[in-house]
Amino acid sequence: MLLSNLEILPNKRVVKHLGLVQGSTVRAKHAGKDILASFKNVFGGELKAYTELMQEARDEALQRMVAQAESTGANAVLNIRFATSSVAQGAAELFAYGTAVVLEER
Repeated sequence: MLLSNLEILPNKRVVKHLGLVQGSTVRAKHAGKDILASFKNVFGGELKAYTELMQEARDEALQRMVAQAESTGANAVLNIRFATSSVAQGAAELFAYGTAVVLEER
């Protein structure tokens, strides 16, 4: 599966447009990591536990989007975007979406 944030790829031609595909996940902070992160908020620095959490969420949302694209018969997803939103106190949704297509060489 070819994944790209571009709308058009050099040397490729879209032969079939299969529509929007998406994947999402909602993740919550671990209470222990949240306490440690609060100290970082006071003293400054990267919140590594949150960085890891968001990377895992991006990976999972992307995998779900790819699975949906594969189920439509796509061999690529173009114009991929990510969005995040707060769902509840301490929980966030990560949403990945793009356009499922069938590509061929020019």
